[in-house]
Amino acid sequence: MRLTLFDLDNTLISGDSDYEWAQYLIDVGVLDRGEYEKRNLDFYAQYKAGTLDIQAFLAFALHPLARSPLANLEAWRADFVRTRILPLISPAARAQVAEEQQRSRLVAIVTATNSFVTEPIAQALGVPHLIATEPERSPDGRFTGAVVGVPSFREGKITRVDDWLASLGNHWEDFTETVFYSDSLNDLPLLQRVSHPVAVDPDPTLAAHARAAGWPVLSLRLPGVAH
Repeated sequence: MRLTLFDLDNTLISGDSDYEWAQYLIDVGVLDRGEYEKRNLDFYAQYKAGTLDIQAFLAFALHPLARSPLANLEAWRADFVRTRILPLISPAARAQVAEEQQRSRLVAIVTATNSFVTEPIAQALGVPHLIATEPERSPDGRFTGAVVGVPSFREGKITRVDDWLASLGNHWEDFTETVFYSDSLNDLPLLQRVSHPVAVDPDPTLAAHARAAGWPVLSLRLPGVAH
């Protein structure tokens, strides 16, 4: 029995949905460019370097959810996915997901990006299960700007996958094959947890680990789109 997990950003999409969401809100005038753009770039650089303070980043990333009515957020999100995300999904990524859907008992996306942003992306990719950082909501449905539980980041991805499997009545030991596709050095804990790690358009640190360990490396990026 096979369990397949996919990272999302720079793995199944040729870009980073967290970064692109903030840029979208800046471009449409929801967020002030002078206040937010440099911080967005700085946090993205820290993520790529493996030095990101996840709590500081989430305070930044979830603030726009807390300051806006849900109806506005949903309208912006629909336009964001249509105009910014769908063009970043390559035929190769869709084919890889389809192949794993045929081969695997369970397929899930495991991403540090919050579930509000990523739910429609997972749906667009045809992946039925999403493990993402969960933003807190107040009783009236508005976002508070806080996080529920453990962020789905670094070692937290293992914790969140453990909890998800348990919620389905499963455990790691139930699977003869466990697979994880990722591009990022930040995902080394989960890559090292599975039986079949796959480096997808890896960053330099992950590429070095993959070469040393003999992990397979593949590309799902759109032609001409830089990492």
